[in-house]
Amino acid sequence: MTVPVVLTIAGSDSGAGAGIQADLKTFAALGVYGVTVITAITAQNTVGVRAVQEMVPDVITAQLDAVAEDFSIAALKTGMLSSAAIIETVVAGLRRHALSPLVVDPVMIAKSGDRLLREDAVDTLRRSLLPLAHVVTPNIPEAELLTGFTIRTHADRVAAGRAIMELGAHAVVIKGGHSDEDPIVDLLVDSEGVHEFCAARVATGSTHGTGCTFSAAIAAALGRGQGLATAVGEARAYLSSALAEAPGLGHGHGPVNHFPSRQVAHAHH
Repeated sequence: MTVPVVLTIAGSDSGAGAGIQADLKTFAALGVYGVTVITAITAQNTVGVRAVQEMVPDVITAQLDAVAEDFSIAALKTGMLSSAAIIETVVAGLRRHALSPLVVDPVMIAKSGDRLLREDAVDTLRRSLLPLAHVVTPNIPEAELLTGFTIRTHADRVAAGRAIMELGAHAVVIKGGHSDEDPIVDLLVDSEGVHEFCAARVATGSTHGTGCTFSAAIAAALGRGQGLATAVGEARAYLSSALAEAPGLGHGHGPVNHFPSRQVAHAHH
C-alpha cells in the first residue's frame, strides 16, 4: 500500500497548535505521511511567542536534501520562513529537487499578534517564493501586506488575489476569517475565475494554528491527487470540524482538534 508523502517546511511550535506540529497532525488525520524541514524553533504557547531560534541555512538545506533524496514527495507546503536568507535557502532547495505542487502559507503574524516574518523578508517572499506556488493561502492582513491593498470588500479581495497571481502564483485562496462576516467566505482565485467556499463561523476562541492547519490540509489533498478546488473544499470542511470540536486548551487562542470525530460536508458554489 503506498501512502502519499507530503512535506512541510515550517517552524516548530512548542504549544503544538500551529507550525510543524499542526501540519503533522493534519497530515496524519488526512491519510498522508508527513515529513518535515524545521526552519525555526519557537518558544510559544496559546498566549504568545516568547523566543524564536532560526535554524542556520546549512541545516535547513541538509533537512530538505535528506527528505527529498529518500522520499517521493507528492506535495508540500511552506509555513514560517522568518528571514530572507531562510526563504532563499528553501527556494534553492525546491528548485534543486523540482518539488511541487507547493502550497505557500505566507505566515507573517502569529494569532497572538507576534511578528513571525521580518519586514525585509516580505519582498524576498514576493519575489522568490510566490512564483513557485501552486496556491498561496493568505488571510486578509497577510494579503494586505503582500499587495499593499486595503481589503474591505469582496471586490478588494478578488483584486488582491489577482495581484498575488501577477507575482507569479498559480492560484490564491484569500481566507475570510479575519472579516466580520458569517458565514465566512474563503475565495479561491485562479485562472478559471473565482470560487467561493462558505462555512458557518464557529464561535470559539480556539483559533491557534488555523492557517497552518488549512494549508496543510490543502497540501494533503493535493498529495492524494485531488484538484485544487476539491482540495480547498476538503480543507475548509476539515478545518470547520477541527474548530467545532476544539478541546479548549490553554489560556489564550487554543488549538483546534486535528482528529475530529466527524467531517463537516463542504459547501462549494
